[in-house]
Amino acid sequence: MRDKLKICMLGATAVGKTSLVARFMSSIFHERYATTIGVKIQTRPMARGSKELDLILWDLSGEDEFAGVQPAYLRGAAGYLLVIDGTRRKTLSCALSLQERARATVGPIPFVAVLNKADLAVSWDIDPQSLEELRRRGFPLVTTSAKTGDRVGEAFNRLVDAILDRQGNPWS
Repeated sequence: MRDKLKICMLGATAVGKTSLVARFMSSIFHERYATTIGVKIQTRPMARGSKELDLILWDLSGEDEFAGVQPAYLRGAAGYLLVIDGTRRKTLSCALSLQERARATVGPIPFVAVLNKADLAVSWDIDPQSLEELRRRGFPLVTTSAKTGDRVGEAFNRLVDAILDRQGNPWS
């Protein structure tokens, strides 16, 4: 029997949530932006050692457009990726707000902060001090590029490992 892990994608509009999912699911990237309305759900099988998993990826609409919908979608999540667009500073404050709301809704479940758009690092609007502050606050942080695929798998794998570690420890 395969374990099912519900993973939510959280972040402001146009941070790259859908692109990260597409890259992780199918190794593809689309240049054209398409807004997610509501939620798009996809499943990906994965193995961790002898453990067979089905990742149920919930790609949620951007926070700034559909703020009232997301808390209900979070229920039952085993973890989430908190996506930040390195080229837009305001997506960092949105991510911090989302993390607080997610914690209030589902408790302290595992998450990974994903600083996306590494391929545009020369245009980043988020300073290194802000990123260091995230690390000091205990945010696991992975820098990715959905466009090139750089470290996308690492972000998902890191989250899955954190979820499985938590499930294996009845005291967490």
